[in-house]
Amino acid sequence: MSRSLPDVLIEPVVRLALAEDLGRAGDVTAMACIPEGARMKAAFAARKPGMLAGIDCVRLAVLAMDPKAFVDVRLNDGDAFEAGAVLAVVEADARASLSAERTALNLVGRLSGVATLTRAYVDTVAGTRARIADTRKTTPGLRALEKHAVACGGGMNHRFGLDDAILIKDNHVAVCGGVAEAVRRAKAFAPHLMKVEVEVDGLDQLDAVLALIDEGAAPDVIMLDNFSLSDLRAAVTRVAGRIVLEASGGVDLTTVRGIAETGVDVISVGALTHSAPVLDIGLDAL
Repeated sequence: MSRSLPDVLIEPVVRLALAEDLGRAGDVTAMACIPEGARMKAAFAARKPGMLAGIDCVRLAVLAMDPKAFVDVRLNDGDAFEAGAVLAVVEADARASLSAERTALNLVGRLSGVATLTRAYVDTVAGTRARIADTRKTTPGLRALEKHAVACGGGMNHRFGLDDAILIKDNHVAVCGGVAEAVRRAKAFAPHLMKVEVEVDGLDQLDAVLALIDEGAAPDVIMLDNFSLSDLRAAVTRVAGRIVLEASGGVDLTTVRGIAETGVDVISVGALTHSAPVLDIGLDAL
């Protein structure tokens, strides 16, 4: 499914990246080698198959350097492509195109890598009830774009920041003096539209949280952190669908199917954003 982000969210990232690359004097190589006013037609092409994310970074990077450029976007974010696919064709001032090239490729390659890895996880758990979610383990300054890329790959977004959901982790529990007390405080604090999730690291903590159901203080989601497969199955049985269960920790492409088959609802995978390889995309003069 094709997706897009508003330009207003992408432009600041693109402009900051361009400024970082252009430095104090601009693209001295382009100025030295390319005649002023020369035009260039080129294609952004995939070297490997994958899922596209970040094509608007290409468009905005080129237009930032040459507002009169023509950018023909051939595929949209969320589209799958094969090696050799042309993602976009640009006609622009040659100096501008070459100055924008690396910023455009860095961003579209990075984001398409995230989308492609996400799709691999989604495909691996196909046929189970589990959905693949990202985490906050994102590149500083790129969170909105990287989470967009996860969605382009068929995953779903966890919370975006510290302000849109309550997630009680082990250190919160330690300071509060117990998992049940931490959840009680969170439920008392949360507005009616804000969800509460708690991380548990064993079946004993899970049982303490489930005891809160009778108090009307149960969380909306329980994160099962680094549970064995047998403990995940036991947790699914004990919860019996009353609370959403999220599995986390020790997840990779070799383990995710087994985790999904335990019956959990969500599997969060930090690797989607912190370990995705950059997808090989290049700019070819035409």
